[in-house]
Amino acid sequence: MDVLGHYNYWISIVLMMAGFYMVIARANLIKQLVGLNVFQTAVFLLYITMSKVEGGTAPIVAEGFTIYSNPLPSVLILTAIVVAVSTTAVALAIIVRIKEAYGTVEEDEIMRQNEE
Repeated sequence: MDVLGHYNYWISIVLMMAGFYMVIARANLIKQLVGLNVFQTAVFLLYITMSKVEGGTAPIVAEGFTIYSNPLPSVLILTAIVVAVSTTAVALAIIVRIKEAYGTVEEDEIMRQNEE
């Protein structure tokens, strides 16, 4: 198995782990949201690269073509991108409300204020 030949998978895995680390290791809500977006983008990249068919063409029937690529993964990723952008917008709106209510976006300070 050619490990370096699948560099796109390695890049996706590294991006996933970087995003996951940002979500777990940071207490700032904005940084956690950025980490989630990095993780989502890595999943999109992984899914698109797995759907590539070697030597495939667009699924338009024509003479001389026998191998076609499936358009479904690209359509699903486009839908996922729209959902990701919408989710990010809602999360940012909630973070703004949290900042107005607590005066901070640091998770530990918010928890400390709730205990009091």
